[in-house]
Amino acid sequence: MLQPQAPAPAQAPAPAPQAQAPVQAPAPHQTQAPQPPVQPHPQQAFAGAGGYVSPIPVRRTHLGHALLSEWTKIRSLRSTIWTLGVMLLLIVGIGLLAALAAGSDRELDPVLGLGFVGVLLGSLCVITLGVLSISSEFGTGMVRTTLTACPSRTRMLAAKAIVFFTLALVITTVATGVVALIDSSMLNGPAPTADQWMRATVGAGLYVALLGLLALSVGTLLRHSAGAISSMMGVVLLPMLLALFLQGESLKDVQQALIEYSVPNALAALYGIPFLSTGPTGWTPLWILAAVTACALGGAFAAFGQRDV
Repeated sequence: MLQPQAPAPAQAPAPAPQAQAPVQAPAPHQTQAPQPPVQPHPQQAFAGAGGYVSPIPVRRTHLGHALLSEWTKIRSLRSTIWTLGVMLLLIVGIGLLAALAAGSDRELDPVLGLGFVGVLLGSLCVITLGVLSISSEFGTGMVRTTLTACPSRTRMLAAKAIVFFTLALVITTVATGVVALIDSSMLNGPAPTADQWMRATVGAGLYVALLGLLALSVGTLLRHSAGAISSMMGVVLLPMLLALFLQGESLKDVQQALIEYSVPNALAALYGIPFLSTGPTGWTPLWILAAVTACALGGAFAAFGQRDV
């Protein structure tokens, strides 16, 4: 028996062909302005393709960075604290003891002259610190690390000289100013003039700071702590000691010259109490020492820039 067949399913109408987008003609060639070359970042200049770039910013160094580095080094040294502490103790302590011993019974002229002994002894401490501030780096090899961080030797030595000279000048001037106030208030005598005040405070501070700068120059030239300190002690004390032993009429001129241009007599002249009346007086000893220090410092710059470390 035949069964009826199911009707065939209706077919969906075929989709209508989509309209194609019209092909656009290529745009005419446009001339573009040349772009400036892109400069690589300073940190990428040495990194290469795909290299490591440090997150630390690159800055151009200058004298201010060297000054900050030298200030950090000199204030962190124990020798700085000890030598400057002993210097303050000698200048202020001896000045106070001398004023107490003299009293107000007798009249002194000049009144500020008693501060001379303390400043002379305190200058030996500044000389020692001036030598150690540079020779210690040569002795320990720290100078190699310093020159790695600051390859400019002129900048490094200039920063060290500026920091040391400023520190010595400020500390010495403050100490001599305290002694001058003590002497003027406790001693009996004519009131010191403005020039006497300046020479006994700022002048003495400048002289001691220049002595320390001279010691720094000698330490740079010799690169040895003991040798440089011994040389500076000889410069300060030897002329006066030789003058004491040079007796005789034929050596009188040599003896007089050694006394007149010795460091103790120069400091005494700043205080108005020179050992001899024929030598430099007033501010002249300061200018003489400044010229000698400038020559020695120039030689230190020349030698430090030419030789190895």
